[in-house]
Parts: sequence; C-alpha cells; structure tokens
Amino acid sequence: MPIPQNFVKPARISAKERAFDQIQRWIIDGTLQPGEKLLEAELSESLGVSRTPIREAFQLLEVRGLVAAYPGRETRVTMIGKEDIFKLYSTLAALHALAAEVAAPIVSAEQIERLKDLNAEFERAVGSGQPYRAMEADEQFHNLIVELSDNPYTASFSDSLQVHIRRFKYVFLKQPIESTQASVDEHLQIIEAFQDRNAERAREAMKSNLIRPMRELEHLL
Repeated sequence: MPIPQNFVKPARISAKERAFDQIQRWIIDGTLQPGEKLLEAELSESLGVSRTPIREAFQLLEVRGLVAAYPGRETRVTMIGKEDIFKLYSTLAALHALAAEVAAPIVSAEQIERLKDLNAEFERAVGSGQPYRAMEADEQFHNLIVELSDNPYTASFSDSLQVHIRRFKYVFLKQPIESTQASVDEHLQIIEAFQDRNAERAREAMKSNLIRPMRELEHLL
C-alpha cells in the first residue's frame, strides 16, 4: 500500500479528524484502491499519529460506507461498481433539481454573486489541472443551492450521496478540460435561471448538470 510522503497535513484538528480526512481523500482520489486492505501500522506511521486515531477514523469511514471492517481480521476499502453510477447520480440529480427549483424564487443578489465566485473557482481549478480542488468547488456550488432550499432532508440525503459520488466525480474531473468545461457552462445556466427567478429552468439546468457526467462516466468506466 504505497502512501505518498509529500501530502499537505491539515492543521489545528484532532488526530482522529486528521486521519479521517486524509484517508477519506486517499480513497476518493484512488491512492487507496477499491478492495485494498488498510494497514493500521503503515497509516499510523505515514500520518504521524498513534493507532487509536486510525481505528477511530476507520469507524467513521465505515459509517460513511467507504470502508468495510471485519473485527479481528482486517479493514478494506469498499468496492464501487459501474452499476452504482446511475443509482447515485440519478438520485442526486432529483434532489438537487428540487433544491434549485425551490431556491430560484428566493435567492438573493448576494447569494447569486457567491455562486458566480464559486463557479469561477471551479473553472480555475479545472483549467489548472487540480481535480480535487475542482471537486470541492463544485460541491460548494451545489451545497449552497441545497442550503438555499432550506430542506434538512434534502441536505442530509445529498451529503450521504456525495460521499460516494466523489469517487466517481474525481475520475470525471481528471478528464481533458473540454469534457469538464461543460460543467462550468451548466453552472452559468443555473445562475442565469436564478437571476430570472425561473424555477423551471433552474430545475432543468441542474438536472442536466448531473445527468450529463453520469452518462459520460458510464462510457469512461
């Protein structure tokens, strides 16, 4: 299990949080492959923490469905399959389309400006070859719209789905810039619909923004 030595360690968080954040990131970006056995000793040494925070991180990751623990035996990264793409993306598309429809009539000018800023960050990350940062900016864009819809159930289900979608999204955002520029343009269509207070257009633009990468991923994987 080769572990990079030049990763950036987050500051001012607990050992458990640091272990959780970094292991989760390695699972998302493929450093830790689906089905790979996780070794406490190796992760403990790489992250500079004791084995206890590693075990605690494993528990959190198991709750999120990113690892499977077999007590007294081993812990492995969970598998993901091509059949999961449709199940995850189609469900998230429905949730986020509803959020956009609800948010369109009530979004403020300041919130629209924030969406523009996040989309600009997303575009810069895509253009500079930073897929993980692009993924974070894309999520911030979508999460803001979910927050605006003021539905805690949408937010909760969305967060749960996005944990697993990240593993596919990272693959998508590593593709040539021409493939990912469409996402920037779709974000602009959502923003324009918000500016016009057009709930139907916002809903359809949001749905397209998630269904298109789903279809492209099905061809990639």
